[in-house]
Amino acid sequence: MATNSSKTTGKSSNSGGAKPSGVSAEQVVGTFQRMRQEQRSMASKAADMEMEINEHSLVIDTLKEVDPSRKCFRLVGGVLVERTVKEVLPALEANKQQISKVVETINTQMQAKGRELTEYRERYNIRLVGEGDSGDSQSAAGSKDSEEGGSKSGAGVLVS
Repeated sequence: MATNSSKTTGKSSNSGGAKPSGVSAEQVVGTFQRMRQEQRSMASKAADMEMEINEHSLVIDTLKEVDPSRKCFRLVGGVLVERTVKEVLPALEANKQQISKVVETINTQMQAKGRELTEYRERYNIRLVGEGDSGDSQSAAGSKDSEEGGSKSGAGVLVS
């Protein structure tokens, strides 16, 4: 949802949310797309780690039902090592906990990146293709611009 209202904080803002001088539309779009790609890569990494957590859970559940003195094999740094279940199980549970903490950290970073993206979109009035195409939202945005004393319809950047 694109909003045309400028952000009002205690600091002085740009003239109605227009782009600061010296920054071209291409630079704005490039920076926005780079930020979106960073957020996507974080999401991909979090999904991969969630899959690892699920795999660890499956192995842990399986090994809990096995005799602790039974021989098992574990891949450590590309090397297959022979251990017993009672040696491997605590290490797997610790790895699962560490991966969970990393996923939490990545999710926090993704939320921060999302807020940063939203602020960037508002600052440069970036609209995505296909966003806000309905007539109702456009007329509502136009009336809000009129109430604020100016129209920003030509100041935005359209990103595909």
